[in-house]
Amino acid sequence: MNSPPDTPSAERPAVSDAELLTAHIDGDPHAFSEIVKRHRDRMWAVALRTLGDPDEAADAVQDAFVSAYRKAGTFRGEAAVTTWLHRIVVNACLDRMRRKSVRPVADDELIEAAERESPLPDQTVERETSMEVSAALKLLPTDQRAALVLVDMMGYSVEDAAQVLDVPSGTVKSRCARGRAKLAPILSHLRNRSDLGRVSSAKGAELRDG
Repeated sequence: MNSPPDTPSAERPAVSDAELLTAHIDGDPHAFSEIVKRHRDRMWAVALRTLGDPDEAADAVQDAFVSAYRKAGTFRGEAAVTTWLHRIVVNACLDRMRRKSVRPVADDELIEAAERESPLPDQTVERETSMEVSAALKLLPTDQRAALVLVDMMGYSVEDAAQVLDVPSGTVKSRCARGRAKLAPILSHLRNRSDLGRVSSAKGAELRDG
């Protein structure tokens, strides 16, 4: 009986994030670079939406990856590697927000960052909406802002956000509810709720699947 043909290399399953992390712990000098390559854009998206400042977001992502590199041995596999990474990035953002006030971002700077991250079809209206939402988010306490960014803007389920923030699901629901209540009067002039929906999660499905 003939053996089945070898699976073409292009169809072979890629090395998983968990396998890469294990390889990094075991001393593979290239494994962590592959993890960074796979997830830096997603980490950047979370950091930018949380901090609203491209420079601060870049620094937070760098801090997070350095921390992940050093703490890789603490990963226990109880959650996905992406969840673990997002938790580190969110914590890096929250640390920055607590340590100092993030400087206001210039309109043209935020537009440039938004274009770089996820171009949208109706760019003029949605740029304006995105900037207004980002400005409003800065008025929220850090815990409410982080919950809203993950659930309403990045498309996480409440359960996944709870894993990232390392809090119960009920806490995430409560923080989101309080945050939305504070944002409602500020953003009431955005009459068409679909505007907010389009801004909310251009990459939500990708993040959940990652």
